[in-house]
Amino acid sequence: MSDPEPIMKRVPEIDLSSCTLCEGCQALCPEVFRLNPAGYMEVAELDEYPEDCVQEAMIKCPAGCIAWTQWIRK
Repeated sequence: MSDPEPIMKRVPEIDLSSCTLCEGCQALCPEVFRLNPAGYMEVAELDEYPEDCVQEAMIKCPAGCIAWTQWIRK
């Protein structure tokens, strides 16, 4: 039995050092972005991310701190 093929997954990532906590991403895409108990924005762990919603949050982010990263899931 061979190992399963790795799956490429795009995941949004927030550069917390640049984030101004404007919460615009959360307003645009609440299923993906949220404010955690420590007071920082974070990305929810989802199997798939809604590309249109995340892309809009990236474009409208005043700090430009949201980007896609690639993950390999085995």
